[in-house]
Amino acid sequence: MKNIITLAFLVIYTTIAAQSNTNIFLFDMKLSNKEMKLSNFKNISNNKGYNNQPSFIDNFTILYSGTRNGQTDIVKYEIDSEITTWISETEGSEYSPLKIPNQKAISAIRLDKDGTQNLYKYNMINGASEILIDSLIVGYHTWYDNKNIISAVLEGENMTLYKSNIETNTNTKIEEKIGRSLHKIPNTNLISYISKANDKWEIKSYDPKTNETKFITYTLPKTDDMCWLVDGTLLAGKKDKLYRIDTSKENAQWIEVASLEAYGIENITRLTMSSTLKLIVVGENSNQNLEPKLENISWISGNWKGNAFGGIAEENWSKPIGGSMMATFKLISNNTISFYEIEIIREVNNTLILQLKHFNNDLKGWETKDETIDFPLKEITKNKVVFEGMIFEKIGDKQMNVYVDIKNDNGEIKTVKINYKKE
Repeated sequence: MKNIITLAFLVIYTTIAAQSNTNIFLFDMKLSNKEMKLSNFKNISNNKGYNNQPSFIDNFTILYSGTRNGQTDIVKYEIDSEITTWISETEGSEYSPLKIPNQKAISAIRLDKDGTQNLYKYNMINGASEILIDSLIVGYHTWYDNKNIISAVLEGENMTLYKSNIETNTNTKIEEKIGRSLHKIPNTNLISYISKANDKWEIKSYDPKTNETKFITYTLPKTDDMCWLVDGTLLAGKKDKLYRIDTSKENAQWIEVASLEAYGIENITRLTMSSTLKLIVVGENSNQNLEPKLENISWISGNWKGNAFGGIAEENWSKPIGGSMMATFKLISNNTISFYEIEIIREVNNTLILQLKHFNNDLKGWETKDETIDFPLKEITKNKVVFEGMIFEKIGDKQMNVYVDIKNDNGEIKTVKINYKKE
């Protein structure tokens, strides 16, 4: 039975690792009763693949699970020196690394190639490992003290809250249908967890000494990850926004406190912070470079209209087919066509190139017969295509900006912005 369940969990983790391209982002935070300000942004993983589940060893050192050679291993990152060290060298993949209290050791979940999943202890000096818990399929965990572990255990299709004493080798079931977010509550002897027993998810506290649970507040709707800030408030992320709630106040509500759009972070998952107000955010990097393939810029296709050059611009892009995309452009000024363009973006020599020709309103060409205006590709991100001299920027499903470099007679280059809306 354990192997069957473990294989099911293996499928879950494999799917996450294959589909997620997440990174670990670090900020300095300034916190007040009403505001939260972020600064000194840094991508500390900067690595393709699944980089997730961060935790602080101390105020200067971070642990996380990072992708290497097709599997996930334990990574240590030193904030001041920016040195990255890979700790684990097993044939399996490690997840959710945490510093074990009062030991020079780390606990992490190992998923071996045969589907076996156990909670292990890793020596921080030489990486040597030994099993801590093999009687439960631990998915996520946190340490209450150096003897007791609070964990989310996979049972069937759900997870169950357990307390495990590694000295007596005993396990106590607390509550079924919980989430993965387990945290110590600042300035208390309590652990927080998310109860999913009802449609409206609840954040609860658990006292490992009495096994008592209490309701704290409701989660941000259907949001599985959060963290406690040093002032006792809660922080959660959704899409590219951060939200905060002060549960000490009556009828408190989640309030948006920061947008990470400008940092290129979206689909926020894990959050954690140190006592020195270092905030870690896990999310996808919308600014990460994509392969130079037409399929990665297919969002440009469609009929677009906007104001430009004192008139109305209309641009109609085809979908990718036959290794190219084609567009017609016209500028209408004073209800008269000023000029036309024919544009193509095509795949050539493992990159993309944008080429165009201009025509008067009577279709007489500006360029010679074989001459084209060429814009070599510089980079592609999820929401932007940068050619040398022309940029396409996705604002939404039905809106984009195009930035065109125009050279004046005196040789100066002016960048013109066209805001397009899709018809």
